[in-house]
Amino acid sequence: MNSTKKFDIFRTVLSIGIALLISFIIIFLTTNEPLKAIAELLIGPLKTTRRIGNVIEAMIPLIFTGVGISIMFAANQINLAGEGSFHIGGLVATYIAVNTFLPGAISPLVCILMAGFFGSIITAVPAVMKIKTDSDVLVSSLMMNYVVTFFASYILSYFLRDPSAGAVVSYAIPEGTQLNAIIPGTRIHFGLVIALAVAVFGYIFLYKTKIGYEIRVTGENADFARYSGINVLKVSLISQLVGGFIFGIGGGVEMLGMYNRFSWTSSLGYGWDAIIITTLARKNPLYVPFAAFFLAYLRVGASKMSIAANVPTEIVTVTQGIIILLVVAEQFLSKYKHKMVAKEAKATLNNVKEAE
Repeated sequence: MNSTKKFDIFRTVLSIGIALLISFIIIFLTTNEPLKAIAELLIGPLKTTRRIGNVIEAMIPLIFTGVGISIMFAANQINLAGEGSFHIGGLVATYIAVNTFLPGAISPLVCILMAGFFGSIITAVPAVMKIKTDSDVLVSSLMMNYVVTFFASYILSYFLRDPSAGAVVSYAIPEGTQLNAIIPGTRIHFGLVIALAVAVFGYIFLYKTKIGYEIRVTGENADFARYSGINVLKVSLISQLVGGFIFGIGGGVEMLGMYNRFSWTSSLGYGWDAIIITTLARKNPLYVPFAAFFLAYLRVGASKMSIAANVPTEIVTVTQGIIILLVVAEQFLSKYKHKMVAKEAKATLNNVKEAE
């Protein structure tokens, strides 16, 4: 492992430590039982099998969104329509499950793949608009999320709504189409296996394929990539299509694994969570499951802390914000990084001299 990677890991761990320390100080100032609150935050999620299950359940959609945004960000494409892709993925999976009668394992497979297909269409819209009209991807992708949210609400209300239910929800998803639980006593479903497979795929795609190399080169320096013969527009579009496909799969898996009816009428926030995940993972899909587990663990711990010691769960939001600020701050520990690089270069030079 070179000095740059060591530094990135060290800075991320230190950022998490500093953020937690500040959170602990806030906890001491806001509750009469600070030690109990901190204990619930740190070890509360491990106390029962059900709580551990809560962490894993919350982690599954974060893996999909983290990998999807990592691929887009690797090409330096700030496309935030992944939130809409995830949302449309859940809608499409529900629509197909309710309106088709496919046998056995084929049904969830078709639902999930079609969810991914429509998810890629959502992220493709801002990408194509950028190519054709030079529009701002950030703005158009954010607006796309609103379009998807209201479109999904329309489809739910007029085409999927179960009139016999006492709320605005879809018809029930057939039991044979739902993803089964794989660990007794929890709701951890087969989507966990799919999510981990997607993380491995994302790593292989970005770091072991030609197109992945082109995506990373384009993200680092688009002008250099263009002069090297890389079709920057094509590569950028592919990164957003693949990222949107993974987001859409995530929405389909979450719907079939955790719900039996579609009821999403507002933004779920997974698109924003994805930015936190990919920042912690340094845009490496292989690290995304660890970052997703950390964030899910923190949130479950905050929920248990809030119940046990009456501490606001917003403490976790503060922690997330501080971590992101420190991780993305290029000057944070920059002098230490220079020393590490210089030390490694000196050691390499000495080894070369000894070999001669």
